[in-house]
Amino acid sequence: MQKDFKIHINNNLSVLNESKLLIAVSGGIDSVVLTHLCHALGLNFSLAHCNFNLRAEESHKDEAFVLELAEALDVEVFIQNFDTEAYAKAHKRSIQMAARELRYDWFKELAEQLQFDYILTAHHADDNLETFLINFTRGTGLNGLTGIPMIKNNIVRPLLSFSRAQIETFAKKENILWREDASNASRKYLRNKLRHEVVPILKEINPQLLDSFQNTLVNLNDTADIVEESLDAFSKRAIQSIDKFGITYKISEFKKVHNPKAYLYEIFKGYGFTEWNDIVNLLEAQSGKLVRSHSHRLIKHRDFLILTDLGNSAQSKEALFINELANDIETPIGELSFENVEGLFDVSKSTIFVDKDVLRFPLEFRLWKEGDVFQPIGMTGKKKISKYLKDEKVSLVEKENTWILASDNKVVWLVGKRADDRFKVTKNTKNIIKVTI
Repeated sequence: MQKDFKIHINNNLSVLNESKLLIAVSGGIDSVVLTHLCHALGLNFSLAHCNFNLRAEESHKDEAFVLELAEALDVEVFIQNFDTEAYAKAHKRSIQMAARELRYDWFKELAEQLQFDYILTAHHADDNLETFLINFTRGTGLNGLTGIPMIKNNIVRPLLSFSRAQIETFAKKENILWREDASNASRKYLRNKLRHEVVPILKEINPQLLDSFQNTLVNLNDTADIVEESLDAFSKRAIQSIDKFGITYKISEFKKVHNPKAYLYEIFKGYGFTEWNDIVNLLEAQSGKLVRSHSHRLIKHRDFLILTDLGNSAQSKEALFINELANDIETPIGELSFENVEGLFDVSKSTIFVDKDVLRFPLEFRLWKEGDVFQPIGMTGKKKISKYLKDEKVSLVEKENTWILASDNKVVWLVGKRADDRFKVTKNTKNIIKVTI
């Protein structure tokens, strides 16, 4: 296996030969064998071990084993202890998901701080098959059936082309010691149930199962590449704009294709949506209808679908108060500046001119709310902001992100849209302020 591993690295992962590497080591056979193989090749690596404190004394023995391994190989080692159960409870995660998040977040932090080029994990061919079966049994799209990638960002899995049997044979032949995790024998987790009960039957039916599976993955990945090219071309046609509010898609492009639901799924599957029939119905829904996921919204606005990130919602932004001496103020939508000027010039949606002597400080910069009224410049009567925005056919997202500049509870400016007539510069104005966002 050592020879095959060297050929594999040189042919497929030669970049590792000149890189600074961090190997994730649990103490189990897979990660320990990976460590020995990399050491034999003379690769430049350090070890990282997570103690999740889930198996009492056994967790501490794993940690001690990794420390001894690092000393024996004369390599640097990093150890991190986690209160995994507390994290899982606080973030409403399963123990397995909590451990995964803690592990990869720490690896990422180490890589950034200490400038490791790649993080190596010991996933192998059997892990790949098990992941495929897990996704298959839970229901998935094409991407869920294309297997674990050998390289994803800075995560590399050098053992993906080797089987568990090959790893075990090599470890025994080389008298390599490792730690056995008793939980791996438990049928409590789906992966273990598949590993111990389903995969052996499949291998009995087809002794060359892993080879056949690898051929299937190659074919599926080739198909995925074709799909990706098609989606890229579709996205270029469908995307109307990308701005601070989100991504706007033309509904007409989805209606042109033979299977709109398939395109909607492929375009929006990465944003946490699950109610795909509801998303399809948005194509014919009234403006303002929307579908939410835990992190995003998809909103129907006239002839468009607008994808927005809930994490960037303006609704959580607090009002700002501005005293008379302020010049430049940082706001959630840009820098707001005030300048004393002698005349009017460069009037635009982002710039207005007001009579300073009519203002009452402090000014307030906040999101508009129901009941707000203003007197659009050039008009004699007042108008509700909600009615103005509706008449302007502003989308729900833009409505939510519309701010006002107010003086003594009176709207001075519907920011970026319309100034208020009550504060305009007249022939009697003595002091002019230029306001720019």
